[in-house]
Amino acid sequence: MTEARRRGHDVTPVTRSERPGFVVADATDVDQVAGLARESDVVLSATRPAPGSEPDLVVTAKALLEGVRRSTARLIVVGGAATLRTPDGVLVHEVEGFPADILPIARACAEQHGVFTEESEVDWTYASPPAVIEPGVRTGRYRLGRDDLVVDDHGESTISLEDFAVALLDEVDHPRHRRTRFTAAY
Repeated sequence: MTEARRRGHDVTPVTRSERPGFVVADATDVDQVAGLARESDVVLSATRPAPGSEPDLVVTAKALLEGVRRSTARLIVVGGAATLRTPDGVLVHEVEGFPADILPIARACAEQHGVFTEESEVDWTYASPPAVIEPGVRTGRYRLGRDDLVVDDHGESTISLEDFAVALLDEVDHPRHRRTRFTAAY
């Protein structure tokens, strides 16, 4: 929200539970999504189900697509890195030693990405974060990729939350990844 407002965008923040200054809505409710999308140029979604409810990610993806289909808005979804390829050509979630505790959400993100790749009518963009994304400093610098994990000279794939927001808002302001995925990292 900070980056969007910094750029002068009119933002309608939405959450699933009561929070001051936010609209309460359910991203799995097609009618609610459609109503909000009709009032927007771009719907930017970053949802994550509670542990144990990972299949809800696919339900949400389908509802977002159907709701946005009923509007003229663009949809940008922050998904997962699970289906990005490592420098060795292996999908991130299939790397030997991938943490078992996050495998359910990684698999759900892979299914979510599949839902988007099958969609041909809605103006969507799927944004995959790098391997590590955490709060830090906004530098305004990053490198883009499509289906491969963006890594630095040391094999690290990282970005700050602030710079990932810059990449997302750059996509909002200057669309370059329509009906496809992109990733961003240092």
